[in-house]
Amino acid sequence: MLVSITTNPRRPEWLRVRAPGGESYREVKSLAESQRLHTVCQSARCPNVGECWSHRTATFMILGNVCTRRCGFCAVPKGGPEPVDYDEPRRVAEAVAALGLRYAVITSVNRDDRKDGGAEIFALTIRAIRDRIPGCKVEVLIPDFQGSHAAVDMVLDAAPDVLNHNLETVARLYRRVRLGARYERSLDVLSYSRTARPAIPTKSGLMVGLGETNDEVLQAIGDLRAHQVDILTIGQYLRPSAKHLPVERYVTPAEFAEFRRAGLEMGFAHVESGPLVRSSYHAAEAMTG
Repeated sequence: MLVSITTNPRRPEWLRVRAPGGESYREVKSLAESQRLHTVCQSARCPNVGECWSHRTATFMILGNVCTRRCGFCAVPKGGPEPVDYDEPRRVAEAVAALGLRYAVITSVNRDDRKDGGAEIFALTIRAIRDRIPGCKVEVLIPDFQGSHAAVDMVLDAAPDVLNHNLETVARLYRRVRLGARYERSLDVLSYSRTARPAIPTKSGLMVGLGETNDEVLQAIGDLRAHQVDILTIGQYLRPSAKHLPVERYVTPAEFAEFRRAGLEMGFAHVESGPLVRSSYHAAEAMTG
């Protein structure tokens, strides 16, 4: 099934969001600044930042604010890596405690300058949160660690409650969308995690609107399920700036509903599929039903 393609179409009404603000939003912003922490909400210009921060939730981004890769869709700054901050895990844990979170989501930039890809800091952050807030569940959204199973093991040994790694896009578009990544490598990271620690659910996400067909999306969904992924998120790609890849089309809510139906039929335990869905959107709900 092919879809019509229109480069840089007008943003539809279903993608309108309120400007962020309010007391809770300001509190989260102030907390991140005082603890010298980064959030993917800000760095990746997430459209849901107003909603999430108003509910006093945030996705913390560790290992600095500069990514060693240059993916064409991502707003996170690119360039030379920052020094690793070994006090960062403690500060993340303090922020999680201050927000009263019972479910924390941690992600990072790519750190291809490090042999472990930053896995050590992920593990330290998981343990710091658990030490500071016993009972708090932790979901990690990891990079591909250049395919290193040893790095994945380092994260898994810290026993996250969910291991998330985004496939991001369909196989045909990988070289254009995910510079430095490989489709099969990302699938392998997810498959290896599920095999190495069967009790830890795996999760992945896709963006649509970059020029893929709906049949290609369904193929990617099937590939993820074939690699034993449990939880799936699918959302609309939104261009962060004129320097990033253009939006080829806006996928309709009806199509997102069809992706969700297909994913559930394939056997995913939970599927979040909608225009504004992002990797950590309603993350806690996916684990609690």
